[in-house]
Amino acid sequence: SVIPFLFGWYLMYRSLEIGYWLTLILAVPTAGFMVRCFIIFHDCCHGSFFKDIKANDKLGLVMGVLVMTPYYYWKHEHAIHHATAGDLDRRGTGDVYTMTVEEYLAAPWYKKAGYRIMRTPWILFTVGAVIVFGVTHRFWTPGSGKRERSSVIWTDLAVFAIITWLVLEVGWAAFLMVQLPIMLIA
Repeated sequence: SVIPFLFGWYLMYRSLEIGYWLTLILAVPTAGFMVRCFIIFHDCCHGSFFKDIKANDKLGLVMGVLVMTPYYYWKHEHAIHHATAGDLDRRGTGDVYTMTVEEYLAAPWYKKAGYRIMRTPWILFTVGAVIVFGVTHRFWTPGSGKRERSSVIWTDLAVFAIITWLVLEVGWAAFLMVQLPIMLIA
């Protein structure tokens, strides 16, 4: 999954010389390979990709950089999500914000509008995902442990280094023309 994803990224970059229409077509399978990388990352977080925990952690750390997600931080937050998903008394970690009917009816019009817009699949699965993976994963939450905070810092540094290198190699415009469609589709 890593090699096809990286090859897809390279092909998308090279396709800019032919036409952006081809780049956008290639974004679909490339995004699919990025999703596959995230699935492997997810399985490593659950300790289910390899029998050995250390092997899961090592591969998870590498995949985390590719999918711009700090491994130990997300592993911890995801475990909390599994422990509390669907429990409205313990919501907030790893959840898509959910209101009860009572809370929704009591909310002001602008909060209702924002809630409905946020939960629209076209927003939730495109812009929302870009915000989560591109922005919110760059920070840890209050109360995060040292390992989780270090995971965020080191992943951010690695992602920053890769983006810097790519921008120096291909330029900002080409980088964004390749990366943004992948992230929006994935």
